[in-house]
Amino acid sequence: MSKYNVLIVDDEEDICEILKFNLQSENITVKTLNSAEDVLNESLDDYHLILLDVMMGGMSGFQLADKIRHELNNDIPIIFLTAKDTENDLLTGFNIGADDYIYKPFSIKEVGARVNAVLKRKSLGGESKLDVLKVKDLELDANKKTVHIDGELIGLTKTEYEILSLLISHEEKIYSRDDIIAHVWDDNTYVSSRTVDVHITRLRKKINEYGKYIRNKSGYGYCFAINN
Repeated sequence: MSKYNVLIVDDEEDICEILKFNLQSENITVKTLNSAEDVLNESLDDYHLILLDVMMGGMSGFQLADKIRHELNNDIPIIFLTAKDTENDLLTGFNIGADDYIYKPFSIKEVGARVNAVLKRKSLGGESKLDVLKVKDLELDANKKTVHIDGELIGLTKTEYEILSLLISHEEKIYSRDDIIAHVWDDNTYVSSRTVDVHITRLRKKINEYGKYIRNKSGYGYCFAINN
């Protein structure tokens, strides 16, 4: 019996059916809708995640996500499906509260991996975010904004914490330096790519042996990956 319910929202029925078929093969219960407006008639408490297309006729995915976050005050995980890959679009999505982005055209395996990764980070029973992310003996507390390694508090700056949280929360996903800047720094703050590198160098040193898991993919950016 499936322990996860996922809602797919995309105005392209073929995409919905392909995604539904493949996610169901991973023992995930799936419902599909073809407009953002239809989602507002759903009880979102019945779902653990929304896979949401950005560009749809009528209400856009961004508009729907904004309503879910601010009008319905619902923190359900949202993964955007989008053909829009500019920095402004990425920033818009994360500011609204996106948990991840998947760019079109995508591979089905990538979607399955991303969906499962987000679901595993979320608690069930109405709690949408896990209070603690744990990687071996490293624990990141999302409420207290603290990091412990083997029970010892690690003194990170706010920026270092936010970078680590971003990378661990989306394990193995590669973020360019511009992606990291858009997610971590304020819009009105000028930050160079070199500044990102400096913060990550300091972060690696502070988290000791776990620093090696923050990997630099040459020409692409950074990710947190244990197995690669």
